[in-house]
Amino acid sequence: MKQPAIVVPEDCREVLLHACCAPCSSAIVEWMLANGVRPTIFYYNPNIFPREEYEIRKNESKRHAESLGLTWIDGDYNHEAWLQGVCGLEGEPERGQRCDQCFTHRLTVAARKAKELGLQHFTTTLASSRWKSLEQINRAGLIAEQAVEGVTFWAQNWRKGGLYERRNQLLKEYNFYNQKYCGCEFSQRQREQFEADKQCSFVGK
Repeated sequence: MKQPAIVVPEDCREVLLHACCAPCSSAIVEWMLANGVRPTIFYYNPNIFPREEYEIRKNESKRHAESLGLTWIDGDYNHEAWLQGVCGLEGEPERGQRCDQCFTHRLTVAARKAKELGLQHFTTTLASSRWKSLEQINRAGLIAEQAVEGVTFWAQNWRKGGLYERRNQLLKEYNFYNQKYCGCEFSQRQREQFEADKQCSFVGK
């Protein structure tokens, strides 16, 4: 028998969903609700810079959750503390050690929040982005699971089962703000450099 694209952990009827943004959350939340799993959305992303960008993404996530009558929790925003946590890794490329550190921190905080709320399972929308490394995300989730007793990380490729395509549909239906970079100033600079290089290449042809 063929394994389904998305497998719900045994006895999982509620889950803490760490959300990076509304677009990435939308199809996952829709799928969960359609399959008997009620998510509590935890928005914890101290990596996002600048503060104005953070607020836009936060408000879109909150708007989405409230439209569905879901519990939405705002995590603390302390970008300075996050910067201290990745100190020395500023020059790392995307999918490098800085991302390892960032994912582990955010998912460990999510695991603690799940335990505080009495939820056994937690997962993350980070695993819905084709720009992210699933291996890094799953490794960070397992580290968080080991660090917080009594909770289990739901490791799932949230791009499967047509969810990536549905994400793009819901983005238009909700008219979500769709960011152009991962979140931190280092990913922003790399994205800007990529766009500049692409433009130079186009002009040179």
